[in-house]
Amino acid sequence: MKVLGIMGSPRRRGNTDFLLDEALKGARSGGAEVEKLAVEELEIAPCREIYACLKDGHCSIEDDMQQVYPKLLEVEGLILASPIFFYGLTSQVKALIDRCQALWVMKHRRAAPAKRKGAFIAVGATRGERLFDGAVLTVKYFFDAIGVEYSGDLLIGGVDKKGHIRKQPAALAQAFALGKSLVPGDTPIPDEDPPR
Repeated sequence: MKVLGIMGSPRRRGNTDFLLDEALKGARSGGAEVEKLAVEELEIAPCREIYACLKDGHCSIEDDMQQVYPKLLEVEGLILASPIFFYGLTSQVKALIDRCQALWVMKHRRAAPAKRKGAFIAVGATRGERLFDGAVLTVKYFFDAIGVEYSGDLLIGGVDKKGHIRKQPAALAQAFALGKSLVPGDTPIPDEDPPR
């Protein structure tokens, strides 16, 4: 089994990054092969709504998203992690999601894929009552568009300073458990370290 972690924060070694790393460790401990994708390091243009993808499910914009599409199609587990900016996802990860209109088209032109599971990790600085509502809804629709079941999340408010989450062992343990929950119980553990 393969689990892909998408790191949607523009800040490396921050709270979102640490939580995603723990979730991927959890998936690996359950026997999954894991890969981490940092969206900030990719050149992904926003969707231009030219609808070239309606022909055959392939986006006509030539950028790093062309490398991301196969990864999104081949994995059995997906973890999307993003800090909350103005009650929503970062612009980096939102561009990736918007470009998945092509996969939505493709989904309706091919046989249904095997059941796949996905999880969402989000960190916000404030403790607003509805801080995560918009982001959760966006991620649920994203997962549905690419044929992934939204199977859980870890939503943590009141965390802002870089690396502050490392002082919250309960949150790190929850991230680990969330990652592990994506993996069926009988998957053998691979010997090699996960790719970075």
